[in-house]
Amino acid sequence: MKIKKYRGNAGFTLLELLVVLAILAMLAGLVGPRVMDQFGKGKHDAAVAQIGSLKGALDLYRLDAGRYPQSLEELTKGANGGKPVLDKLPKDPWGNLYQYRFPGEHGDFDIVSYGADGSPGGEGESKDITSWQ
Repeated sequence: MKIKKYRGNAGFTLLELLVVLAILAMLAGLVGPRVMDQFGKGKHDAAVAQIGSLKGALDLYRLDAGRYPQSLEELTKGANGGKPVLDKLPKDPWGNLYQYRFPGEHGDFDIVSYGADGSPGGEGESKDITSWQ
């Protein structure tokens, strides 16, 4: 059995590697912002879903107590010494507590997440997410 010897260049040149890295950097620059926008949209959608769940929990509390709670913390204590509606209060996808007003300015109650910046107003990921929209 003969052993075949390989006499070609094995590997890539530095120039070839730099060209590939430049192409990858351009692709990342084009695709990266779109991916991050989708990530932000996912957090927005999660906040909308959590607000919907909180609205349902507030309605359950009202059925037990005959009124809406003065604060969201009452949902974890239960109405009239009864079973709590929630085990713990959820935080919004950015780690902030939901803001709750009772009585509300836009309905029986208002629930607000201030978005990524945690303060009222803003655009994009920092836009407020509310229970009345």
